Amino acid sequence: MKNLVVAIDGPAGAGKSTVAQLAAKELGYTYIDTGAMYRAVAWKTLQRHEPVTDELILDVVKDIDVNLQYIDGKTRVTVGNDDVSALIRTPEVSAIVSQVAALGPVRVKMVDLQRKMAERGSVLMDGRDIATNVLPNADVKIFLTASIEERAHRRWKEMKEKGYDIPLEKLQQDIAARDKADSEREISPLVQAEDATLLDTTGISIEEVVARILAMCQ
Repeated sequence: MKNLVVAIDGPAGAGKSTVAQLAAKELGYTYIDTGAMYRAVAWKTLQRHEPVTDELILDVVKDIDVNLQYIDGKTRVTVGNDDVSALIRTPEVSAIVSQVAALGPVRVKMVDLQRKMAERGSVLMDGRDIATNVLPNADVKIFLTASIEERAHRRWKEMKEKGYDIPLEKLQQDIAARDKADSEREISPLVQAEDATLLDTTGISIEEVVARILAMCQ
């Protein structure tokens, strides 16, 4: 088995974490969900129960302790001693995570942690700027996307299974706004790396997407 570093980027709801976890398991690699790290900062910010400002986020991130552990095929996310794996997936966290990720000091701290995790190799990492900024020398670079309609429908199903009743149209609007915020931010915007392979998952099963990723890692 090759000791590769694999970088997967793409917009919200493209299915990155789902297929990345499955591909990492097949490869025997460590899966690093970078989006979860920014969500952890967002969650910690919300715990202050104050208006969410850039100043508040920067105060929170100064001494935050975010840790990712890959256990039994799942990523366990902790902030200090708190297991926040489920808590960071709420609509409230989703609503502010782009604001969190757009701040330079937040990204500097998270990127430093991400690069240290990748140093040992046999790593599959997904996010918004992995191939372009975090791991520009990754062995395999993939840009995973899907139509806004498909991504919104996937998120709607996911939210419904967790007990949230959010209109599909609202999710489409949220994802479009998230795309705009991620692609237009000044620091490490969401773009496809020049040497990344585009993989559009619209209408393709999870199994087929995983198979294509594995083929790229041969």
